[in-house]
Amino acid sequence: MAKHGDSAGQPRSQVLLEMKRLDMGSAVALVGHPIHVMMVHFPVAFVVATFGIDILYWWSGDAFWVRAGLWSAGMAFWSGVAASIVGTGELLLVRGIRMLEASWSHAVAAMTLVGIAGANWGIRLVNPADVLPHGLVVSAIATVMVGFAGWHGGKLVFDHGVGILVSPKD
Repeated sequence: MAKHGDSAGQPRSQVLLEMKRLDMGSAVALVGHPIHVMMVHFPVAFVVATFGIDILYWWSGDAFWVRAGLWSAGMAFWSGVAASIVGTGELLLVRGIRMLEASWSHAVAAMTLVGIAGANWGIRLVNPADVLPHGLVVSAIATVMVGFAGWHGGKLVFDHGVGILVSPKD
């Protein structure tokens, strides 16, 4: 088993030092696992799927892909809203998370993504014929935004240790 500290019991890792200094524990968790981290996979998958569906519609012209894109875009939006509510709870309730600049960057990027996903769903609800080119362009923008929001979320986990369970005994 790898050692996590020196002989005096102090951690050598900057992430572990920061976790000891700030409270990074989840306030919205299920059996110790942060719910936001579990939920974000759904809007990410639906945003990317919607982009793929739009490409398939552009390529094939089959009306099935318009209906599939409507459902996928709707699920991207509503699952993003749910993940955002839980993520906002974590941001506001946990002082250690709230103090990190990366948390606010992630929050802004994620809320922008939810807005783009809502616009994408709205385009499909109001006028399904606008899927090409408008829906496709908005889907591409949303997919790029997923990468940006995900990168900032990854910084929180890998650079700051947010959402990592570390026993005080380690």
